Amino acid sequence: MGLLTFSLNVTLDGCIDHQEGIADDETHAFFTRLMDESGAMLWGRTTYEMMESYWPAVARGDVAAPPAVHEWALKLETKPKYVVSATRMDFPWTNSHHIVGDLRAGVQQLKDMNPAGVLLGSGKLAAALDRVELIDEYQFLVHPRIAGHGPTLYQSGLPSTRKLELLSAKPLRNGAVAMHYRRG
Repeated sequence: MGLLTFSLNVTLDGCIDHQEGIADDETHAFFTRLMDESGAMLWGRTTYEMMESYWPAVARGDVAAPPAVHEWALKLETKPKYVVSATRMDFPWTNSHHIVGDLRAGVQQLKDMNPAGVLLGSGKLAAALDRVELIDEYQFLVHPRIAGHGPTLYQSGLPSTRKLELLSAKPLRNGAVAMHYRRG
């Protein structure tokens, strides 16, 4: 069974708006490494649609991008992508799959069939999966910014506090800190 790792950009005040993070080669390398190390990606519908609207065009070369970004887009094309959605049933992006039925059972099955692990990148879905105790590790890239707006990490709340064990904290040159935690 692989681990389910929740990874996201987050500001010091908890904002997870994808436009608030620092987008540079170092942060790109952080997420590329996480993707390379995982067996599959897991997203909610909103994140899937945001990714689907941009990355396939980069992979095809329809959008100008630096070589490293283009390479990442190509890797993302081949990576299995799983989506949890109750409102959308069709996921045409290459290697995309829909998780239907019971959330806990569907994601547990995904973990079981991916010994390399599953990388979760959706805030709302993470809260739902944390409520059913399926997240094993957390890898946040904490940016040196205060956004002053939302959405925020775990905005919908959790039934109880999650105690985590720090595995590593690595500062990046841009001031962000890569934080790796395991569920305690």
